[in-house]
Amino acid sequence: MSFLVDPPNTEGLQLLTQLCSLRHWSWLWIVAGLITTASAFLRVGRDRFGFVAALVPPSVWAIAYLAAVFSGDYSRGAWVAVWYLTSHVGVILWAATVPEHSVPSIPRGRRAEGG
Repeated sequence: MSFLVDPPNTEGLQLLTQLCSLRHWSWLWIVAGLITTASAFLRVGRDRFGFVAALVPPSVWAIAYLAAVFSGDYSRGAWVAVWYLTSHVGVILWAATVPEHSVPSIPRGRRAEGG
C-alpha cells in the first residue's frame, strides 16, 4: 500500500518502471494480498491460489532487481533480489509444503448426546 501512497526510489526497478509507474505496480501487491487473505479462510488443499498469488509480487520484484544487476544498472540489486527470494519467496514455498496432517483438523459437528 505504501507504493501507492508514497512510491519509493525506483533504482533497480527499471524493468518494471519501463512498463508503468510504481503506483500502478502497487496494485499487484494489493490484489495479491487480497487473494492471499481470502484464501487463508479456505480449507487446506483449496488454498493453493493464495500461495500462487503471494508468490507473484516478490518474484516479479526479484526478477526486476536481478535484471538491473545483469544490465549493470544497479549492482546492489543482487542483495535485494536475494532478500526477496529468501524472506518472501522461500518462506511462502516452505509454508505451502506444510503437510495436511500437521494442521489441526476441523472438528465435525456431533449430534447432541442424550435425549
